[in-house]
Amino acid sequence: MIFSFFAFGALFISMGIKDRKKSLLVQSINCLFEAMYDFLISAYTGAFLSIINFVRSFLFLYKEKYSKRRYLFFLFFFWGIILCNCFLTWEGFLSFLPTIASMIRVYCLWQEDMKLVRISGVTTSILYGLYFYSYHSLSFVYGYFILFLVSITSIYLHDIQKRG
Repeated sequence: MIFSFFAFGALFISMGIKDRKKSLLVQSINCLFEAMYDFLISAYTGAFLSIINFVRSFLFLYKEKYSKRRYLFFLFFFWGIILCNCFLTWEGFLSFLPTIASMIRVYCLWQEDMKLVRISGVTTSILYGLYFYSYHSLSFVYGYFILFLVSITSIYLHDIQKRG
């Protein structure tokens, strides 16, 4: 249970960071905590995806080291993994909620604009929140509600108020 708190804490912190590289580094740490939590509760598919997300965040952290073609390949590669996971763990149309959230998240992390990373916090929190609500997992619903509030606040502080 402690790993889930650390995972959400790292995710909340990553939304408030202005620098993309630092945010991705904190999100990499988040993925490791998620993997540990998933492994402890025997959610091996989740643990596998969390490890994949760790690799994703780490690769995106060093975007400048890759050619444009290779970096574009990474985007499609991670989308492919998400789609395969949806197919392999299909539980009806509800499976589309985390799939769509994850695909949006990968795209936003793949970009250089931190505003997109913060926006992906909003989409992720809504879609995953609905997904976990349907499974009556209130602790995750609360966690994603907090992520929603943190993301909205970060968008306001870093993107809206900054313009004014």
